[in-house]
Amino acid sequence: MSMTTTQPPAPGSEAGSRTELSTGALPRRFPLLLLAGSALVVAGVLAAFSSFGPVAWALLTAVAYTVIIVTASVRVEGGRKAKDRLVTAIVYGCFLLAMAPLVSLLYTVADKGLDRFSPYFLTVSMNGVLPSMDAGGVYHAIVGTLAITGMATLMAVPIGVLTAVYLVEYAQGRLKKVITFFVDVMTGIPSIVAGLFVVALWMMLFGPGKTNGAAGAISLAVLMIPVVVRSSEEMLRLVPQDLREASYALGVPKWRTIVKVVLPTSAAGLTTGIMLAIARVIGETAPLVLTAGSSAVSINWNLFDGQMMNLPVFIFSQFRMGGAVNYERAWAAALTLVLVVMLLFFLARVIGRLFAPKTR
Repeated sequence: MSMTTTQPPAPGSEAGSRTELSTGALPRRFPLLLLAGSALVVAGVLAAFSSFGPVAWALLTAVAYTVIIVTASVRVEGGRKAKDRLVTAIVYGCFLLAMAPLVSLLYTVADKGLDRFSPYFLTVSMNGVLPSMDAGGVYHAIVGTLAITGMATLMAVPIGVLTAVYLVEYAQGRLKKVITFFVDVMTGIPSIVAGLFVVALWMMLFGPGKTNGAAGAISLAVLMIPVVVRSSEEMLRLVPQDLREASYALGVPKWRTIVKVVLPTSAAGLTTGIMLAIARVIGETAPLVLTAGSSAVSINWNLFDGQMMNLPVFIFSQFRMGGAVNYERAWAAALTLVLVVMLLFFLARVIGRLFAPKTR
């Protein structure tokens, strides 16, 4: 007759692990209350020493919160949870640190631009307005921005999307590597180089001094093409290969599979990438100063006749002239440009949702 004895759970067994990990937990609202309390205490200490500042207050609050939350977690929840809370605090802190310049930029532009931003400012031009006069608006620059960016989009999008289709669906071997290499090189070229390229091209074709909106649109298209190619290429690669093979199995030609299956499936991503490319070039200044001109003051709808003002160049021109009135116009134009870019991002999100494949 054999006797059985009960052995204690091994250190690595499930029961042993459950015993080691069974620790307390901080209250659910404790981190939020601790953060608010740390902010109030740090603000009081800084105010007492007459050295209160938003930057110092934010940094000291983050340090105090991190030290206290980690110490409390070590005593109550154990080392594993304390490490998790430490990493979480660092990640949130880095996110807020990255957002700080953006928030500061938006606040500064809005604070300084709202003084002159009005319906009048958006609906009149600078035609007949002297730099020192408290009048004039940015309507001619808005017209130029939309016209130049629209023409650049019409040139860059077909080239970029078709290049991406070729790289994903057709290109192989050394030619694919060469095209990819040059697209990467074009992605990193400075914008002023695109402007100089178009100036040289325009001088060869039409002679020196021929600046107009079409030249500016070509310089922006040169900058847009690699961005569109890269974003479109990534979106086309996300289309499952099973969809292509199912179409081929039904006897559908490759070109028709691309048109009817691949492009509609990736339409949302393609649209978003195109809108982001537009938002990337709409604020370029250097190439447009060289190609579209910087002295236009009246409304010009003709891209091929005369100089055409746009928002980035208008901002540059007003700051260059100096003076309180010109500075106000420049800040208001900067606010207008920021709102246009934000509107483009909003449209990209809406269009992306509309064209996204239905999952139900």
